[in-house]
Amino acid sequence: MPDYSSGVRGRNPQDPVAGASSLTARKEHSRRKFEQLMEAVVERGNMVKALRRVMANKGSAGVDGVTVDALRVSLHEHWPRVKEELLEGRYQPQPVRKVEIPKPGGKGMRMLGIPTAMDRLIQQALNQVMQPIFDADFSESSFGFRPGRSAHQAVLKAREYAAAGRRWVVDMDLEKFFDRVNHDILMARVSRRIGDKRVLRLIRRYLQAGVMLGGVVSPRTEGTPQGGPLSPLLSNILLDDLDKELEQRGHTFCRYADDCNIYVKTKRAGERVLGSLTGFLANRLKLTVNSAKSAVSRPWDRKFLGYSMTFHKQPRLKVAPAVVDRMKQRLRAVFRAGRGRNVCQVIKELTPVLRGWELLSTGRGKGYLRGTGRVDTPQISVHLLAPVETALHSCQEPDEVWFGGRKGLAFRHQRARPLVELRGLPHEPMFP
Repeated sequence: MPDYSSGVRGRNPQDPVAGASSLTARKEHSRRKFEQLMEAVVERGNMVKALRRVMANKGSAGVDGVTVDALRVSLHEHWPRVKEELLEGRYQPQPVRKVEIPKPGGKGMRMLGIPTAMDRLIQQALNQVMQPIFDADFSESSFGFRPGRSAHQAVLKAREYAAAGRRWVVDMDLEKFFDRVNHDILMARVSRRIGDKRVLRLIRRYLQAGVMLGGVVSPRTEGTPQGGPLSPLLSNILLDDLDKELEQRGHTFCRYADDCNIYVKTKRAGERVLGSLTGFLANRLKLTVNSAKSAVSRPWDRKFLGYSMTFHKQPRLKVAPAVVDRMKQRLRAVFRAGRGRNVCQVIKELTPVLRGWELLSTGRGKGYLRGTGRVDTPQISVHLLAPVETALHSCQEPDEVWFGGRKGLAFRHQRARPLVELRGLPHEPMFP
């Protein structure tokens, strides 16, 4: 597959004037339009990489009922035809399957659009080719859905701004962002860098693919539903205009997808920034700022990516209380339904609940609490859940939260690394 990222950052170790050449190369790259991208999308190496990623992510079946596990078999039969349609610009995506899930804290429902396994594969292949083209020019203050960047970095950067004396934050919430994306504005941004009309037509078709609910397909004229591999990149492409505007004004900010915080020195400055950005987003991108959820406040009074910070001159990060409460509620739900079930099934349900919480040890110094294949709910509830109520609130150590029991499990929440995966899950019937 052609390397579209080569020369992206304009670094030439053999050039004695590295700074000037880097700037020149970056400007030339930002003006360049990439043609003949569809050949790179369907190239075998790119498709194999995309297939591995889709298989690893698993996920539900789309409207055609084909699961991710059955995708390999489906490809043997259908890929030659699909590849030909992609190269000729004739491929038509299938509608997405509408799924509604509750938002964190029970604040309404979030709509997901689940593409078919084949469309997820094609979107992933598109993403792999387009990401390096656009990522090179994205803002250094954009942290969401980018290689080598994470929520961890965004939270630490926010703390750095507060420590530097920017003690007010403009916490800006975009109202139903993924549901309100204007297709024409988004495609205009994509076409700045993409010159292959087949790719542009395919992206627009994905944006306009209908939504199926109860066997009925509804057309879509705006929005890019969460659930497809391409949606995060498209959101970054659209909101890059916001990043560039903030940089031009000289603001310090952190943006993770549609969650954007701008750090200023006074409340008055923050109110002025919020008002001007509300007009900018409405006029330039046709996006609405949610006035009920947006505010100018102190960083320690607001939550950013599940974290807040202390009011000290050198702030410490702390887990937002709502995040802790939500985790405890999910733990209780898993264990209350756990009586008589196989331990492996309980482990499978616990994994997403405990993501971000690192296993330290069991009560007797072993790595896991061995089980006999079944879970006794009251015992686990006493050993794991009962100490949660007091330990999380009585902990004095700024970087750790412990909970567990003398015979139960002990976990540590690494506040400096918000999204650490739960490690060492066993493959045999053990309870982690």
